[in-house]
Amino acid sequence: MKRREFVTLLGGAAAAWPLAAWAQQRGKLPTIGYLGTTTASAWSPWTAAFVQRLRELGWIEGRNLAIEYRWAGARSEQFAEMAAEFVRLKVDVILTGGNAAVTVKQATSDIPVVFVLAGDPVGTGLVATLARPGGNVTGVTNQATDLAGKRLELLREVLPGLRRLAIMANPDYSYGVLEVAEAQAAVSRLGIEVANFTIRRAEDIAPAFEALTGRADALYVIGDALVASNRLRINTLALGARLPTMHSFREFVEAGGLMSYGPNFPDLFRRAAEFVDKILRGTKPGDIPVEQPTKFDLVINLITAKALGLEVPPTLLARADEVIE
Repeated sequence: MKRREFVTLLGGAAAAWPLAAWAQQRGKLPTIGYLGTTTASAWSPWTAAFVQRLRELGWIEGRNLAIEYRWAGARSEQFAEMAAEFVRLKVDVILTGGNAAVTVKQATSDIPVVFVLAGDPVGTGLVATLARPGGNVTGVTNQATDLAGKRLELLREVLPGLRRLAIMANPDYSYGVLEVAEAQAAVSRLGIEVANFTIRRAEDIAPAFEALTGRADALYVIGDALVASNRLRINTLALGARLPTMHSFREFVEAGGLMSYGPNFPDLFRRAAEFVDKILRGTKPGDIPVEQPTKFDLVINLITAKALGLEVPPTLLARADEVIE
């Protein structure tokens, strides 16, 4: 073992010892209720980032920390049932995605709740303000200004002749509604025609593509739990329809999408782990300001670009954080 690795391991273990003793005094391990809005596989890179950051902070699952995982599989009707289960289990803190956070807040005013990937925490009533959340909820938002406009500018670099844009979104996703409005405003400024297509369940995806055939030059996909769970299917249909796609996060591009620009989700989950750490050590969630994203990634899939017969400008490739080829 290298000296640096040994020192790192020793430091982590030293940090864990006092927490383990504290947990024993309490009579049970501190427990996180981890409510994933989609599937374990879809969230796996984010979960790994969350657990790794907890380890770095001295919280080691099975030693001085327990995590109860529940997966809703993009079925929003599962959120209330899982939240109620965490309340019965008397977990110490609940970590969940933005889609489920409002439901979890309705289930408990006592258990601290940390959200991640919440698009509009103030508008949806999760917190009073970003600086002073109040109550039992805080977390990390993926809300940032003018992301839709930036995504459209990037898309036009690949498609300078873009005249018609389709926007696909789940209208039941509150932040998605806001992003649709933002995208429509940006499209209007650019003089591009727009057509909106809504999906509320997986069965709506294929008919939506049938409806947009011949009506768009590109597709702007607004991501939520439903869309994330069906990202491969959406990109397969888009490729079949010869539609370049713009997405909000890299996992869509890994599943065959053309481009994505948005917050780095593993980074957001690492920061969410820091919120959980503070709460487990006694800080009230209402006293922890909500944080916004600081790291954004541009990801381009050259395999998809070639399949669509598109030439991505070298200047754009040079600015990309990741190129899949």
